[in-house]
Amino acid sequence: MREIHQQKRYSEMTEYELKQEIAELTEKARKAEQMGIVNEFAVYERKIAMAKAYLLNPEDFKPGEIYEIVGDPGSFFKIKYLNGVFAWGYRLNGNGEEEALPISMLAK
Repeated sequence: MREIHQQKRYSEMTEYELKQEIAELTEKARKAEQMGIVNEFAVYERKIAMAKAYLLNPEDFKPGEIYEIVGDPGSFFKIKYLNGVFAWGYRLNGNGEEEALPISMLAK
């Protein structure tokens, strides 16, 4: 009989567990990229961004302020409000639609 491994939520993980998870996901992303599996690589990149968001303090991000989007040079995001580790707002060069980004994707 197979043992069912229950994955903890990122919000339940310790800093050490989050860093371990990020290291594992980074390795899987690297392998997917080497093998040319673009969609799998993108999924790992998103998971890494989510895990990294839980290592940050949402109070360091302020509504009304503008941040550069990490990995998208020249793209900026204005925060309307925060909900957990997600910043809700809109891209300055976008279509004006509200979206949510993990705070780990925002840089001063």
